[in-house]
Amino acid sequence: MATEKVLVPDIGDFEGVDVVEVLVSGGDRVAVEESLITLESEKATMDVPSPLAGRVAEVKVKVGDQVSAGDLILTLETEEEEETGEESAEPWKPPTSAEAASRPGAPASGPSIPPVAADLQAEVVVLGSGPGGYTAAFRAADLGKKVILVERYPELGGVCLVVGCIPSKALLHVAGIIEAAADLGEHGVDFGPPTLDLERLRAWKDAVVGRLTQGIATMAKKRKVEVLQGTGRLTSPHTLAVATEEGETTVAFETAILAVGSRAMELPGIPYDDPRVMGSTGALRLEEIPKRLLLVGGGIIGLEMAMVYGALGSELTVVELLDGLIPGCDRDLVRPLERRLKKRYGARIYLETRVTEIVAQKRGLKALLEGEGAPASATFERVLMAVGRRPNGDRIGADAAAVEVDERGFIPVDLQQRTNVPNIYAIGDVTGEPMLAHRATHQGKVAAEVAAGGKSAFDARVIPSVA
Repeated sequence: MATEKVLVPDIGDFEGVDVVEVLVSGGDRVAVEESLITLESEKATMDVPSPLAGRVAEVKVKVGDQVSAGDLILTLETEEEEETGEESAEPWKPPTSAEAASRPGAPASGPSIPPVAADLQAEVVVLGSGPGGYTAAFRAADLGKKVILVERYPELGGVCLVVGCIPSKALLHVAGIIEAAADLGEHGVDFGPPTLDLERLRAWKDAVVGRLTQGIATMAKKRKVEVLQGTGRLTSPHTLAVATEEGETTVAFETAILAVGSRAMELPGIPYDDPRVMGSTGALRLEEIPKRLLLVGGGIIGLEMAMVYGALGSELTVVELLDGLIPGCDRDLVRPLERRLKKRYGARIYLETRVTEIVAQKRGLKALLEGEGAPASATFERVLMAVGRRPNGDRIGADAAAVEVDERGFIPVDLQQRTNVPNIYAIGDVTGEPMLAHRATHQGKVAAEVAAGGKSAFDARVIPSVA
């Protein structure tokens, strides 16, 4: 019997990474490549696999600890062949295509790369690099797969990291400081109204995003995940065409994981070609702070931007089609938010109200409204459309691979994230509600593990929603 130390491996240019889950306990038997702990670095999560098989002697970390490369995770008792008189177990490896196909319940034709002409070959190709996509790519690479990650934008991270959650939280941080400073005026400390330098504010927000996207790129490089920038579409159950700046590249794959996300919904009667009509991406650019801003949609996205623009000086009007803000959220939580919007920013909030049309005029955008208590029309310098998102299942050439897509653009999947085509998986927004990054991340981990021949499933009892 030998005792071995298991250390945190090279995790890229990161120090002090949070331990968010400990997956083993003292006395547990573990196999090679079995996950020991889960780490979370900024917006990325990763499992640390065991390099050896044996019995856990003592776990040296706990949830909440911060670790870096070389730190001790646990000690492992390993059995030597001459002591046991038995042959040591073979290190666990992902099954071959033939092995996977021969398993009970496996599809008649297991995944394999067909003999087709292709520019690139991959065991796993991941389409989309949002939180779900890069998690799937990294987990598959950790399990020994050759992975190609396809992303249409120059930066990795998807909507959440590049033009969604992260930049909005950066700006909400600024809004919170402005509010805190204003609140101190009631206690005798008055800083006066803030002076805005939008160019510097934008640069700071972009730098926050840039550091995180660079971190994702570094982790991809460390794992030898090949990143291909371009817009991908399925051309068969085993091929993907990627339109790049240099032309079209064909990728042949054993397994594909579709992490193609969602896009903002559009309403009829709205002049989306007018730059004064913004989606959430446009709002995050902070091109100007309009005197009067209309927010169409009282969900999380619209109200986050309402708080930002309100703190920066805009007069707010919020129009929501349903009978309450943030539909689906507990009313006990929504009521104080609504009171704060009205008290702090003087926001006008119209519920059960519809925007029937927006007319572009030289002096502003004239909105026509229908709803009890709402004016028939009002004019605004800018309008933010935040009426929800729709999945991108209808934009990836699913028909060419016979992947089922429903009438709304969602791709149905089973508990292993498989689509109706056995070697093609889907994760994240495109698989249904709730459209949340942490749901996509866990689904990505499941899909990668199943694709590598492991036993894993997405069977969530509760998925927390965060605003």
